[in-house]
Amino acid sequence: MARISRTAMFSLACIAFLAGYFWTKSSNDDEALPSFPPVNATYTRTIVAVGDLHSHYPNALKVLQMADVVDSKGDWSGNVDYFVQTGDMVDRGGDTIQLYRWFEDLRVQAANAGGHLISHYGNHEIMNLIGDWRYVYPDDLASFGGVAKRQHAMSRFGWLGRAWAQNYSITTRLPLHPSLGPHDTDFEESSSTSGALSHAAISFVHGGISPTSNLLTPYPSRINAIGRSFVSRLHSRYPQPQPFPPGPYPGLPAGTTQEEFELYGSDGPLWYRGWAQEQETAAFCKQADEVMKKIGVRRLIMGHTPDLEQITSRCDGKVVIIDTGITPAYGGILSALRIQYALTPIAAPSQLADSLEAVNATTDDTSQAVFSINREKSKWNELEIVTAIYKDRKTLVAKSERVIEGNFW
Repeated sequence: MARISRTAMFSLACIAFLAGYFWTKSSNDDEALPSFPPVNATYTRTIVAVGDLHSHYPNALKVLQMADVVDSKGDWSGNVDYFVQTGDMVDRGGDTIQLYRWFEDLRVQAANAGGHLISHYGNHEIMNLIGDWRYVYPDDLASFGGVAKRQHAMSRFGWLGRAWAQNYSITTRLPLHPSLGPHDTDFEESSSTSGALSHAAISFVHGGISPTSNLLTPYPSRINAIGRSFVSRLHSRYPQPQPFPPGPYPGLPAGTTQEEFELYGSDGPLWYRGWAQEQETAAFCKQADEVMKKIGVRRLIMGHTPDLEQITSRCDGKVVIIDTGITPAYGGILSALRIQYALTPIAAPSQLADSLEAVNATTDDTSQAVFSINREKSKWNELEIVTAIYKDRKTLVAKSERVIEGNFW
């Protein structure tokens, strides 16, 4: 094969890179269904989030297949980087065992494929640990073999209790780019706010992050540490109280701390409904901005408060409520939220040729030349697309695009 000259390689590199540049610029024309990933994207991340599933395996399977999290057999597809479930997988249905065991299998499959499954406690998981069984269906109780066996399964010695303690948390801060660290890396305001990607992360929780909470910093480790302490306290009760009903309401165990009371209170992250129920005003959105600035994220995503017709977007997609009553107990609709993120290197056309020629003079590797130019210029097109996925359609929730500077290789 004839050797391609350096001049020819230089020309091809310019054409390819400029094509990518102009494609990125013209992508703003299609706001309804943006294309993804962009041409020449150096880094991409795809996240799918699903709200309350409430012990109904058939609908959960349909939703995860619909969102391309699992394949036709219900196994991890490998087509998403993160799958996030925001709690309340228990109660209001009869498939608790099947649903939780399936998720633990998926967790292993995801890790083996380089993906992640992130699980959260909802208020109903904690209610079951407390002994508040008002929403436990008879067929669910029967599937465990009765009250004692169900209590044991959820205890610190049982398979489900161990899974909760090991793999579930109250809230997650999920970075969109690895330069911010792995998921649940604390936001440190003093060192991070000056970076272009300092808030390129998303908060996931079951109920909501209340603006009046005293538990916000450092986020998310403080909330999660209190959650672990609270679950451990509930697991340590012996013997377990008789479930309510038919017994009396057990209440929170002796020794529950003030922080644990706040965690489980109406303004705590398991129960808070303000972001879903308060009127969306300029002051409301300003409050959301203040919370996001404080905890180092750009979106607040939660379940808990169902809208049976759609995923609810507020403040231009900064606040998203993803509970759509997936279980037949509510009669809502099947839905999932998809977040697609990309960083694409860019360079001004007037600068590209001179820069490439200068670097090309010192190397025969044109791809390395392009790499070196973009690393030096450190300009990137950042694209984030948030899409609501339904059984019969997909709708755009939010799209943000900007040029940033920095070294993010």
